[in-house]
Parts: sequence; structure tokens; C-alpha cells
Amino acid sequence: MTALRRRIDMAAFEDGPVPRYEAVKQFIRTRIDSGEWPAHHRIPSENEIVADLGVSRMTANRALRELATEGAITRVQGVGSFVAAHKGSTALLEVRNIADEIRERGHAHTSRMTLMQEEVAPSEIGYALGLATGARVFHSIMVHSENGLPIQIEDRFVNPSICPKYMEQDFRDMTPNAYLTAVAPITRTEQIVEAVSPQPWECKLLGIDRNEPCLMIRRRTWSDTANVTTARLLYPGTRYRLEGMSQ
Repeated sequence: MTALRRRIDMAAFEDGPVPRYEAVKQFIRTRIDSGEWPAHHRIPSENEIVADLGVSRMTANRALRELATEGAITRVQGVGSFVAAHKGSTALLEVRNIADEIRERGHAHTSRMTLMQEEVAPSEIGYALGLATGARVFHSIMVHSENGLPIQIEDRFVNPSICPKYMEQDFRDMTPNAYLTAVAPITRTEQIVEAVSPQPWECKLLGIDRNEPCLMIRRRTWSDTANVTTARLLYPGTRYRLEGMSQ
């Protein structure tokens, strides 16, 4: 769509009572609702909106900020703004492989390992895994993305006595969840859900603002009587939801 066409579309609002930031929002929403801009389509940047629609930077910023708050678009720091897809979801009462969930929605799963090391377990991790003081554990941090958009940080500690070859695995094709479930089938799970504010390093990995609300699952699993792993799973609140159902 040309800059001239954008200006023609905006002309309908210029002489009316609609505030200019609302006119920009309507301009963007019209293209989203019509399907012209599908899910994950890149939205014009603030600079492009200012240049093409002849509005102030404050107006462009407010329009994009409100559209993000309303869930119409997703803003990724340093990358841009994109049409939001319907929120993905995970089953709260199950322990599922996030890669399977994403593929079931017809979307592409990718992941990036940002940490893989052996270390002395912090006291709370040792307690969670039932290990003695000073015991060593495997620690991994991975970012999972759906169609290129980060949706989960998986911060995981693994009991080496149960999964001694954990650090030797290539997790580009298999998730830690899939590997651990195969090696040590889950017989018991503990899950705690909290609403949290992300830490700066988490904002960087997820490409979100510091004020983005997040959902966090703290999950421990056992195989027979042995503690296998404890993980902290962090989801941006505007990109994901948790669901639960009982019968």
C-alpha cells in the first residue's frame, strides 16, 4: 500500500470529531479485521506512521501502545510491531511438550538454548530436588518461540543421578521435556502458577517491556519416588494463556 493511499484513507478522519490517535488505530484495525494484514504481519513503525499519515510521534506512539494493550498487536523491542495471533494456550493440569502444542495449532516451533551447564545447586533447588547440600545439578535455560515470536522461557534444573546424559543431548530437534519424559516417565507432578513481573534479562530474551505482565509455572516432576527436575516456565501474558479442565 502506497503512502498516498494511506493519506487518502486518513482524510476521512481529518475533519471529523475522531481524535487523531483513534484515527490511526482505526486505520490499522481496518486492515487487520479485513485480513489485509494477517497474523504476524509487520505493522508500520512509529517513524513510518508519522511520515505516511502526517501525525505526530506522540500520536503514533499512543495508537500503537493502546493497540498492544488491547491485544490487537504485539510489540517486540528492537524488532517492531506485528499483528497479534490468537493467544496460544497450554493445558494447566497436564505436563505437555510445548513443541507439540505449537505444532497442533499449525504453527512452527523453534527454540534457542541460552545456558547449559553443571553447577552447585542453590539451596532452594537442592531442596526441590531432594538433594544434599553442595550437590551438583544440570542447569539449562531455553527460549521457545511460535512462528518466530518468543512465548516461553524454560529455566530448568535436572537431577544428574536420574538423567546423567542430559547435557550431552542436542535439544535443537528434541525439547528437554520430551527427552526427560522418555528417560524418566513422570509418575507425579507439582505445579504452582503465579503472576509475576519479568526480570530485565527475561525481558531481553522474550523481547518484551518491563511492564509486561507474565505468567509463571513452577513445576516439579518425579519418576517413581525420585525427583527428576524442577523448572520455572515464564510466559508473556499478552501472548499466552493457561487453561484447566476437570471432569
